Amino acid sequence: MSKTETIRARIEPELKHNAETVLAALGLSVTEALTLFYKQISLQHGLPFDVKIPNDVTIKTLNQVRNRENLTEYNSLDELKQKFK
Repeated sequence: MSKTETIRARIEPELKHNAETVLAALGLSVTEALTLFYKQISLQHGLPFDVKIPNDVTIKTLNQVRNRENLTEYNSLDELKQKFK
């Protein structure tokens, strides 16, 4: 199929750079990634992932993580696993 349509969008420079770095590591161009995204939207008749507004507990937890508050540190993976046995 011939590619004849163009997509234009404004996006924050840092977000664009970060996303393009990830895409490059995956071996995808922006065009290929957008085509993949659009194909998934078409196949699933909606976004290919859940879009939700986080609840109060999730917001509080995310803020604590960002601020490095109430974190528990473990010296090893084994120590972490022991905690949840």
